[in-house]
Amino acid sequence: MRLSRYFLPILRETPKEAEIVSHRLMLRAGMIRQQSAGLYSWLPLGLRVLNKINRIVREEQDRSGAVEILMPTIQSADLWRESGRYDAYGKEMLRIKDRHDREMLYGPTNEEMVTDIFRSYVRSYKDLPLNLYHIQWKFRDEVRPRFGLMRGREFLMKDAYSFDLDQAGARHSYNKMFVAYLRTFARLGLKAIPMRADTGPIGGDLSHEFIILASTGESEVFCHKDYLDFDIPAADTDFDSREGLQEIIDRWTSLYAATSEMHDAAAFAAVAPEQQVSARGIEVGHIFYFGTKYSEPMGATVTGPDGVDRPVHMGSYGIGPSRLAAAIIEASHDENGIVWPEAVAPFDVAVLNLKAGDSGTDAACERIYHELTAAGRDVLYDDRDDRPGAKFATADLIGIPWQLVVGPKSLAEGKVELKRRAGGERETLSIEDAIQRLGS
Repeated sequence: MRLSRYFLPILRETPKEAEIVSHRLMLRAGMIRQQSAGLYSWLPLGLRVLNKINRIVREEQDRSGAVEILMPTIQSADLWRESGRYDAYGKEMLRIKDRHDREMLYGPTNEEMVTDIFRSYVRSYKDLPLNLYHIQWKFRDEVRPRFGLMRGREFLMKDAYSFDLDQAGARHSYNKMFVAYLRTFARLGLKAIPMRADTGPIGGDLSHEFIILASTGESEVFCHKDYLDFDIPAADTDFDSREGLQEIIDRWTSLYAATSEMHDAAAFAAVAPEQQVSARGIEVGHIFYFGTKYSEPMGATVTGPDGVDRPVHMGSYGIGPSRLAAAIIEASHDENGIVWPEAVAPFDVAVLNLKAGDSGTDAACERIYHELTAAGRDVLYDDRDDRPGAKFATADLIGIPWQLVVGPKSLAEGKVELKRRAGGERETLSIEDAIQRLGS
């Protein structure tokens, strides 16, 4: 993509309404535009990041055996009355009526609708286990939306819902999502620590929040230092092996890890002082078993091997891709702008032509641009007639992992400069070596 033809509305000044780092940088980098309180348009640069996050989330959900569907944003109030949640949910639910005066709502979550889909088609235990997921926009009418995408009113969510014959099966489904989440966040360049979460009236131990450590995090968290060095489950993990998955879960829940809401000061004090981590954290995912809370009142039953009908056991598993885009920035930035992990960066390489219009630099940049693009790399070519300093500032602000700087002085020696955004390291290479390094 040539920057002269791209839509990248960079802001020179930080908007006054932006209170946290991710909000400031996303607005300044031209990733999003606020349309009203808690509602944002995704501009081209931001949408590229969001799509890359979605792709990784999908790949890991599919790997675990979950099956993708797509449910509508508008739901019937009747389904929510069946579950008993319509009147209890609160003002966060946006309630509307259609032209026939039927009560509808803009979905804040999808337990009722997916339960209705399940009960319409599944009758036998032989069709279990089943895990259905979708990636869809949600709306919750926050009383005070703030912090940009970290607490907006409209947001993108990946929701998965598992259906099993009994609690033992539900635990295995839960474990699949636990492992899938570990892999997902690692591929996004994040070190996410599963922390035991409140299960509410259902009780038990099947609820975890996945927390990333960030100095700008929204709450205080406590954990054992060893979590920071745990190995992520491999791509060839057998998701059908109950014993294998349980071993992974046992290891990842063997040490102390808790949010401030679940913190046990006495238990944390038992951790060796040099192994204690007390930091700020951001929730990036939540998995939860809720048994027959929805299947029982909504009649989602299957016939078991004994011929008896019984309500299925369910779980829900959420990741917010739109919130993740902001969370990654909170965890990975510096004074100059965003520092994207390579897996989700909007572009892989920024080619900076320091003297646009010069025949030598133009020809070198064109060659680099076309050869890297042909090699399958996402390249942003800054071909604008602008000062070098402005080009450097833009490349740093938007956080592209690699910057390839082409100027007449180094080019006279047949060289270009390669800069790594994350650490700032620079090296001088021939054009051929630079293309080989970045194209492989």
